[in-house]
Amino acid sequence: MVIKMLIRLGYAVNCKTLEENHLYHTLTYTNYIKSNDNLKLTNVINANLEGFKEILKYNAKNNIHFYRLNSSLIPLATHELVKYDYLSQIKEQLKELGEYIKEYNMRIDTHPDQFCVLNSTKSSVVKNSIKILEYEKDILNNLGISNPRIILHVGSSEISKSEGIKRFISNFNKLDQNLKNMIVLENDDKVYDIEDTLKLCQYLKIPVVLDYHHYLCNNNLNLDIKDYIKDIFATWQKEKPKIHFSSPKSKLKKEFRSHHDYIDVSTFIKFINEIKFCDIDFDIMIEAKKKDEALFKLVRELKYLTNYQFIDETSFIV
Repeated sequence: MVIKMLIRLGYAVNCKTLEENHLYHTLTYTNYIKSNDNLKLTNVINANLEGFKEILKYNAKNNIHFYRLNSSLIPLATHELVKYDYLSQIKEQLKELGEYIKEYNMRIDTHPDQFCVLNSTKSSVVKNSIKILEYEKDILNNLGISNPRIILHVGSSEISKSEGIKRFISNFNKLDQNLKNMIVLENDDKVYDIEDTLKLCQYLKIPVVLDYHHYLCNNNLNLDIKDYIKDIFATWQKEKPKIHFSSPKSKLKKEFRSHHDYIDVSTFIKFINEIKFCDIDFDIMIEAKKKDEALFKLVRELKYLTNYQFIDETSFIV
């Protein structure tokens, strides 16, 4: 039997091709309080939404079907001292952006930063983490897209891994159902390996996303990914699974966890060969520092080195 899988490539947050256009802007709390009103914040938010729209147009033009939204789209959205009802101001804009996403059948997710630690031993950190997740949920809900997803790490291992998992379960169960339905867990590069994360996701009945680079960094038990990939994909049930892929900055121990500008094509091909027995379509988020440029460099190399059948600029059949 000939196995054929459709694989789509995507990238995260910043678009290098459009970088000179400065599409995403930040605003610090210090600069925010220098102004007497919310005009500056409003202007930054509107500029970011326009930047997001430009990236979506670029993605549509280049048949990029998978994209990670900037979690800092709305600066200071979760800052405890900023009292600004940003959501009521941008509902219509988000709805329009969502319609565009649906028109071009794009898959969108988010990935909160390192300050979102749901299993922290500090109640203040947990409280802030839930606030961050609620913010992400509100943005995704107002886009009105199907299967919105928020990618999380399990988090801290304070006290022990087993205690960290118990804290995660306890705090996860405090979230509202709408938010729970959005969360996907990712194996990390230091603490919770793919086996830990898979078991937790199976218990919570939520999807797990395999980060292949993290798997290489955090695999002290010499786990073989071929023994886990079918169970990983099964956590997605009827939804198309997704995978994160990046390459180490170098083979040096101190740089191995850092992301390279581009993707090592030989490692990528080796990975695809390892899991192609699964016979299932999936998406791959390219997490290289050169973003879309790295994606298209990988495509050029795959076209040269393999017989993959490309059906558009970023999608191919194995």
